[in-house]
Amino acid sequence: MSAPSPLHLAVALDGTGWHPAAWREPGARPHGLLTAVYWADLVTEAERGLLDFVTFEDALGLQSSHPTAPDGRTDQVRGRLDAVLIAARVAPLTRHIGLMPTVVATHTEPFHTSKAIATLDYVSAGRAGLRVQVTARQNEAAHFGRRTVPLFGAEDQDIPADAVLNSALFEEAADYVEAVRRLWDSWEDDAEIRDVATGRFIDRDKLHYVDFEGRYFSVKGPSITPRPPQGQPVVSALAQHQGVPRRLAGQSADIGYVTPHDTDQARAAVAEIRAAQAAAGRAEAPLHVFGDLVVFLDDEPKRAKDRKARLDDLAGYAYTSDAEVFTGTPGQLADLLLERRRAGLSGFRLRPGAIGHDLERITRGLVPELQRRGAFRRAYAADTLRGLLGLPRPVNRYAAV
Repeated sequence: MSAPSPLHLAVALDGTGWHPAAWREPGARPHGLLTAVYWADLVTEAERGLLDFVTFEDALGLQSSHPTAPDGRTDQVRGRLDAVLIAARVAPLTRHIGLMPTVVATHTEPFHTSKAIATLDYVSAGRAGLRVQVTARQNEAAHFGRRTVPLFGAEDQDIPADAVLNSALFEEAADYVEAVRRLWDSWEDDAEIRDVATGRFIDRDKLHYVDFEGRYFSVKGPSITPRPPQGQPVVSALAQHQGVPRRLAGQSADIGYVTPHDTDQARAAVAEIRAAQAAAGRAEAPLHVFGDLVVFLDDEPKRAKDRKARLDDLAGYAYTSDAEVFTGTPGQLADLLLERRRAGLSGFRLRPGAIGHDLERITRGLVPELQRRGAFRRAYAADTLRGLLGLPRPVNRYAAV
């Protein structure tokens, strides 16, 4: 029997951490949140730990503790920088780690996203990715005035109208990703000639109209940005719920993030995404399924548990998440990750509860523990994000055979 493939690891960066009171922790650096050096330091630390990539959270409205609306709180972090621009700023300061900003498909245009992420791929020399997100928040729709969204509460998640809206949002996201991918392919790899002697800069026959006609978008093309160094940057999507989110991952993504709370849930989530992948005719395409966890790590389990409890007291409520919230040691987390890998997960995206504390516990505690067990790399072995993830460079769909 062959040895299992090494784990893939990513971290999800959001403000000072995923706990709403993390900004009040020692070492949180809340005054640095809107500075480039803050984000550069975080990504540099993640690269020190040889992680595959980082994701940058983003949204089209202020952060909120309410699931569907603004909350008006003033004791939690509010306000953030643009995720794509953060990634572009830190790209020249790193060499190997992948950079995956979040883009909200619901109110943005695929043409703009295609050229922004293609540019990031050039700036990072082939380390760009894209995390696709949807939103059903009424206040965010009001920023744009192009559509209306009913106001649903957390208790309305299973009512028919809400289900129809969510289904439409994820179907729109699938159209969005398809349009973006076609635009990335709209320039062939050798379309740029740059021949000074003949005066030919491009071969116009190798630029293509994409002529995408979907239910939600009509995109002519071509892009204004040549094909990215990776051909297509890596596309990922959160697939925490059954049904349409997992169909989006199976149909359109290179990575789907799931949020199981035990091994059986992990196995079921992987099976559903694989079935969606097969139904979309992509059964042979490489597709990673990552498990998401919020982590509070310390040298002793009780210290990690007590630290979360202290943050809960500051927030005024016990923090929970769509993902499992883990408190314990790096060794205990390594045990959990290796157990979940047997359910079919190929990697994990860890959400540090308090970045100032937990990011280093991941890079300097968890990573060495996994290395001792032969489950994680000891050096970067590829120069692109696709290379790190074992994803081949896609053939251009418009290039002549």
